[in-house]
Amino acid sequence: MIPKSIYLFSIFVFACFCMQAQEELPNWALGPFVRPAGANPIISPDPDHTFFDPMSTQEIAWEAGDVFNPAAVVKDNRIFVLYRGEDKSGMGIGKRTSRIGIAESKDGIRMKRYGKPVFYPDEDEQKENEWPGGCEDPRIAVTADGLYVMLYTQWNRKVARLAVATSRDLKNWTKHGPAFRTAHQGKFKDLFCKSGSVVTKLKHGRQVITKVNGKYMMYWGERYMNIATSEDLIHWTPTLNEKGDLDLIVTPRRGYFDSDMTECGPPAIMTDKGILVLYNGKNKGGEGRAPNYTANTYAAGQILFDLDNPSKVIGRLDKPFFVPTEPFEKNGQYPDGTVFIQGLTYFKNKWFLYYGCADSQVGVAIYNPKNRNSD
Repeated sequence: MIPKSIYLFSIFVFACFCMQAQEELPNWALGPFVRPAGANPIISPDPDHTFFDPMSTQEIAWEAGDVFNPAAVVKDNRIFVLYRGEDKSGMGIGKRTSRIGIAESKDGIRMKRYGKPVFYPDEDEQKENEWPGGCEDPRIAVTADGLYVMLYTQWNRKVARLAVATSRDLKNWTKHGPAFRTAHQGKFKDLFCKSGSVVTKLKHGRQVITKVNGKYMMYWGERYMNIATSEDLIHWTPTLNEKGDLDLIVTPRRGYFDSDMTECGPPAIMTDKGILVLYNGKNKGGEGRAPNYTANTYAAGQILFDLDNPSKVIGRLDKPFFVPTEPFEKNGQYPDGTVFIQGLTYFKNKWFLYYGCADSQVGVAIYNPKNRNSD
């Protein structure tokens, strides 16, 4: 049993940490996000979960290798987490097959997992884009009338394509193919791209997809951040600059935690201060990296865009608000350290952030706005 004096001191230290983190964040940012004690990781690989695989035409352990990079959304007063599961069909990042599993939770922490994937490479019209690498890295948001929209990566081990799927129940999905296949006369159909963060808004306590200047909008991209718009949430058109190239609205910064990559994270959020995007910043491994952070590590940042001009940056954190600190965040497929954020959802007056831990497990951190003093 922990002595009362030590227990009280630990609470004091924790409170000081939260106050310090709060002071470091501007009033437009979310946080601090705190890992619930003793809870993480919340999802780990399970070799006992098998299903009949259409590619190999045999029963396989579809999430025996690693599980990571989760999406999250609220349905029926529960949080549902859809995550990437890898089998053991190969060695090395990108050499296995990925499928998407699902888990649900009444409190956002303790997960009830389903034994079979709900989304995977199948004998369907997307076979050419998804065999043999699979379906990776989902981000999910929902419309006001209950249509779930998933942006995910199709990986055929040649080209990674950002693709769209929709569902009414999170378990039965319709694949719509690459998000940019028809835009600009097919110019970006085969563009190597990932990470689509659809703009959402809190309405009556629900986080739902919203329009920006009359259209649906998402921030997307891996190394750089771009904008795309849509009339139907299925066909997306990237925004171009005056030269007809992609309009790179956010780029890596030399000497900062995001010196190598600025990859969009979970669904963006429209607030009264602007459009907030949480993103994954990768530090360079050599010249130009931030010396205060481990080389090649992934940490999380936040950017605020202007409501009237969504490509204009009006706020950006110089320091990450979430960094790898725990052993399970620095031990796995990606040992340099990764907290890869992809799922963010509003549940019971708190923000739940779900992330991949070293490309091997799934973790959660929680921000309670009540713990943050008003500015």
